[in-house]
Amino acid sequence: MSVRDVIIMGAGGRMGQTLCQLAMADPAFRLAGVVERPGNEAALDRYPDCVKGSSMEEVFSRLPGAVIVDFTAPDSSVLVSETAARLGNPVVIGTTGLKGEQLERVQAASARGRIFWSPNMSLGINALAQFLPLLVKALGPAYDMEIMEIHHNKKADSPSGTAIKLGQVLAGARGQELQDVMKCGREGIIGARTQEELGVMALRGGDVVGDHTVYFFGPGERIEVTHRAHTRENFARGALRAALWIGAQEPGKLYSMADMLA
Repeated sequence: MSVRDVIIMGAGGRMGQTLCQLAMADPAFRLAGVVERPGNEAALDRYPDCVKGSSMEEVFSRLPGAVIVDFTAPDSSVLVSETAARLGNPVVIGTTGLKGEQLERVQAASARGRIFWSPNMSLGINALAQFLPLLVKALGPAYDMEIMEIHHNKKADSPSGTAIKLGQVLAGARGQELQDVMKCGREGIIGARTQEELGVMALRGGDVVGDHTVYFFGPGERIEVTHRAHTRENFARGALRAALWIGAQEPGKLYSMADMLA
């Protein structure tokens, strides 16, 4: 069995440590490189057998062909995608909050590099995203759709990237664009809810890894579809599965979980 070299970005953080531990425990991988931001290099001392540093350019160039796994921050992930595409390293990005120009730059980098991006690496969430359009079409327009997401109190972006993705799936099933119908807050005398709007609400607290519930409110009944992530290993395992898959793909598109599951 061939072994896939991986480079973990942000290896000193919570998700980075989880990714490193799983990669070291899995015979399909070799933890070949680790990267941390300048000033935090001491966090990499726990990985003595790796190429390590704060310069992604230096680490990537020393490990040609190694798959980079990145769960850092939007601006950092943009630079990772551009650097990896230029140097020829495949990259798997699980960072949430990529928007506008950031996502456009990652998309542009995918024209010349092998890049995989998903705001949620959970296999369950992505299977749910494939199922929801069937439910939307079966229930019809009489059912109001809302999303509630809950995350830990350290999460920086809101709504979560997963909630936005689920919202795009729901809106798309009705021929809408999410940005035209999304409501992220309600306060005061706002009047009755319109049939078109789609509420996407966020709660923050404690150490919740990630809960997402999609509601369908209909005449005389309510349907709730919930996904709960119990551990960050859920996302890390999905990312490592993507790391095995992306290495065999061709440049030219921004790959996603939907591509891999298909």
